[in-house]
Amino acid sequence: MKTFLFLAAALAAAPAAALLPEEQNTIRVFQENAPSVVFVTNVAIGQNMYQDEFAVPQGAGSGFVWDNKGHIVTNFHVVQGGDAFLVTLRDKTQLEAKVVGVDPNKDIAVLQVDKPEKLKPVKVGSSHTLQVGQTAIAIGNPFGLDHSLSKGVISALGRQVQGIGGVTIRGMIQTDAAINPGNSGGPLLDSGGNLIGMNTMIFSRSGSSAGVGFAVPVSFIKRIVPQLIRTGHVVRPGLGVTILTSGQKYYLIGDQDGVVINAVQPGGPAAKAGLRGVRRLPGGR
Repeated sequence: MKTFLFLAAALAAAPAAALLPEEQNTIRVFQENAPSVVFVTNVAIGQNMYQDEFAVPQGAGSGFVWDNKGHIVTNFHVVQGGDAFLVTLRDKTQLEAKVVGVDPNKDIAVLQVDKPEKLKPVKVGSSHTLQVGQTAIAIGNPFGLDHSLSKGVISALGRQVQGIGGVTIRGMIQTDAAINPGNSGGPLLDSGGNLIGMNTMIFSRSGSSAGVGFAVPVSFIKRIVPQLIRTGHVVRPGLGVTILTSGQKYYLIGDQDGVVINAVQPGGPAAKAGLRGVRRLPGGR
């Protein structure tokens, strides 16, 4: 009996199995970044036959705190079609949010809440030096399970993926970190806890993670989000011209190199440079 009691006491006093350095780092990354991750609820406002308004949740996703001014970054498809938005913090605080700006072409949206003092911005990293095989950590709200972590690696870089509305998004990060419905808009982090992308979509026949997820690289986010905050939209460079299709060009000038300008936008860069579109001459050509 004494031997049994001695062994029991020794086991009780023995320290728990030590965590591996990699585990310790993952825990640190989660603890430092979980307060920066939010749950975004998209709400539609309807009316009944008596003209009374009622709210209908029509979707949810994730987001992350961008700065100390209350700006939240998420996917455009998370907020698409919504009339009102709720942002839920890790401590369960719910804040009303408004849309500041959206860029459907890159599936990026910016919300803003009124109590920035409760927010902790993410550490913004770089996607220019990413390498296939390095650690990728996703934090989000899959299936409404808030602040869930999944871990994997960067599987590929520079992927072209069809995004919202059929627009192709180039330069996407592919990862095998589990991404499921509800993860959209959440951060993808490196092993240092720095933001390297925004989890956006998956390839899956079942609708759940199949190990093929895609994130918008942070290089896009750093370029687009400040524009959305400043102007509400993205200003993209352009020449101010329209060109003929390959068939129209062949019919007009045959098999020649180059493009044929169809029309020039008045006051645009091309017009200022003296370019003109095709014109029909009196003879019909």
